[in-house]
Amino acid sequence: MDWLQDIKWDRDGLVPVIAQEAASGDVLMFAWMNAEALAETAASGRAVYWSRSRGRLWRKGEESGHVQQVHEIRMDCDNDVVLLKVTQLGHEPGIACHTGRHSCFYQRLQGAAWQAVEPVLKDPESIYK
Repeated sequence: MDWLQDIKWDRDGLVPVIAQEAASGDVLMFAWMNAEALAETAASGRAVYWSRSRGRLWRKGEESGHVQQVHEIRMDCDNDVVLLKVTQLGHEPGIACHTGRHSCFYQRLQGAAWQAVEPVLKDPESIYK
């Protein structure tokens, strides 16, 4: 897969990845991929990431059922960031965050404090058993 060689992997063999909802343009989450995760994502059409905390591939939705169908894979001008345009499946509206929210970017700086500005759509205790 010669196209994988075009990516500027970091010293750990990873590349940062942004998942963006194709329909709305919402940024859903940030994660990491290694070459195996990106190759599987491209082949399967479903997002697969590298979990640094677990030290293994993480197929988005493997526990929660909240999978990401991948429509496009893009790379930035420096070849060191990947953007996935996805449809978030498994709950309506889609839940991408382990906190039960649509997006992981649910906190906004207001004055000198971070405030949660997006609602919890589903209790995480009911998602991860």
